[in-house]
Amino acid sequence: MIHSLRALSVRNYRLYAAGALVSNLGTWMQRIGQDWVVLQLTDNSGVAVGVTTGLQFLPALLLSPMAGVIADRFPKRRLLQCTQLMMGIPSLLLGILAVTGAVRPWQVYVIAFVFGLGSALDAPARQSFVPEMVDEELLTNAVAVNSVSFNGARMVGPALAGGMISLLGGGSEAAGWTILINAITYAPVIVALQLLDPAQLKPPRRPRVRERHQVLAGIRYVRDRPDLTLIFFVTMFSATFGINFQLTSALMATQVFHRSADGFGAIGSMLAIGTFAGAVWATRRTTVTAKVVVAASLCFGIALAIGGFAPTYVVFLAWAPVIGLCTMTMVTSTQMTVQLFTPPEFRGRVTSLYVLLSQGGAALGAPVIGWIGQYLGPRWTLLVGGFVVVTASLAGSAVHRRITAGQPASGADAPARPDVDDVPAPGKEAPSTGRKDAV
Repeated sequence: MIHSLRALSVRNYRLYAAGALVSNLGTWMQRIGQDWVVLQLTDNSGVAVGVTTGLQFLPALLLSPMAGVIADRFPKRRLLQCTQLMMGIPSLLLGILAVTGAVRPWQVYVIAFVFGLGSALDAPARQSFVPEMVDEELLTNAVAVNSVSFNGARMVGPALAGGMISLLGGGSEAAGWTILINAITYAPVIVALQLLDPAQLKPPRRPRVRERHQVLAGIRYVRDRPDLTLIFFVTMFSATFGINFQLTSALMATQVFHRSADGFGAIGSMLAIGTFAGAVWATRRTTVTAKVVVAASLCFGIALAIGGFAPTYVVFLAWAPVIGLCTMTMVTSTQMTVQLFTPPEFRGRVTSLYVLLSQGGAALGAPVIGWIGQYLGPRWTLLVGGFVVVTASLAGSAVHRRITAGQPASGADAPARPDVDDVPAPGKEAPSTGRKDAV
């Protein structure tokens, strides 16, 4: 177990991870609370929940490329402190409105969008900040420990939020308290970032080209890497049609199994058991390939479709950890390849494209999934999502094999080892790239 948490031996990373754990717990409590507020205000409308989720992730679709440029140009430590405030203030406002009974659906929509602005700027900086705190040999483990933290909170947060909402009466006012708790949890992250030792950080070389060229350079870099292109293609369809657990679990709980807030929270916690197991497994892995991502996405799509046929609430709960396990294997593998096989000066921009496809895909897919759930039935959200994910994974893999036929394995197609030789040096050409302007 100590070997699995070896990244925590670094003081800076240990402080950062401690603050993130508290914040992650609040994040999952708010996700349950926010969805429950919308359901209470709109008579269990799946479309309304989908619109809320879509608006929250819409800024990622609009701003992620520029957010990656900002992450590459400015000190991430200060940038992350600003983004915590940008997310904490909207959470505080929404919590107050809900607790006082003054909240209206349009207010939730607006605040979700404003919250998403902070999240869009936060994600590329947060994910690309990890390599600045730990050495290369600990990077894979640090990424996995982040996932353990996030999904450990995901196990506890939904159940805690569901129990709190039920205990306080089950209405939107009760859900508001979970949102207020989340607003408070951003403070530990700000404090932890302030306590970091700047001398121990390893910031990358700042790009000197003009701003508009930085976005294009990041896109060209990914375009010329077939391994990353495959991973991002799979991520896009998985995020758009599959990873919408907030929405699908809310619809399954309320409309199919006729459960209250605690039943809704229990589904989230059972999903988290699987994702937590996947994250813990990732801490012990020292290799990762694009094939692992594709295999995990195939399993994820199949697991979704099977979940759509669950005959009872108990069966659905029992199957949820399998869905979570497949999801986390795919997500952690993707994050590891992005951070291990991208030059430091490009990490922010490449990570921002990953955020664009994952969170932006969720923004586009949430209203569609909500519509499917309301007019075709909640089970179809899982069946359609599973079919699309499986089809996209098979198609992307086939195209990738055709493009790379006869080429030696490189980049994310080769096993990822925590060796500096596996990562393109700053200013040098990536192994799978034949163009110097891609770097």
